[in-house]
Amino acid sequence: MKIQSMYKIWVLMIVGFFLSACTVFETTAARIDLDADEALKIFTEDIDGSEVFLTQSAGYLVFPRALRAGLVAGAETGEGVLRIGGKTVDYFRITSGSLGLQAGAQARSIVICFMSEDALSDFRNSSGWRVGVDGSVALIDVGAGKTIDSQNVRDPVVGFIFNSSGLMANLTLEGTRFTRINR
Repeated sequence: MKIQSMYKIWVLMIVGFFLSACTVFETTAARIDLDADEALKIFTEDIDGSEVFLTQSAGYLVFPRALRAGLVAGAETGEGVLRIGGKTVDYFRITSGSLGLQAGAQARSIVICFMSEDALSDFRNSSGWRVGVDGSVALIDVGAGKTIDSQNVRDPVVGFIFNSSGLMANLTLEGTRFTRINR
């Protein structure tokens, strides 16, 4: 009986976490663009070599704040932009759900670079691109002051997680869905 009560408390905490973050679902295009600019500034200032990926990519997604929480069952959501040539062309929502060994809550920034025109075209022509199903992402977890060696990364889609706050014992984008939204 005690385990069921603890489980219910955790479920309520997770639901409360996402309800308190409802501004993610009501964000304007201008706000998403400003937040993406700030996330890119942190990305390029704190991580040496990051600008190489941005300039050499056919396009890149920026999710300034992706919120995730879980205890065995978890969820993640956030809104971001697709930029080509440094200009915003579309807005996207990131969503994922998972079951398994995980615990905690975290806010993080994500940049995903499409290093070829084909990879970008496949992404843009999908109705809901899913990592691991429609394509794979070489995921690089980076922190402030770290360096990215772009010579060793040859994957067509490269993702970066940075600017994390909180604690989440799970690092993956597997099963994450990217859906185009109107803003």
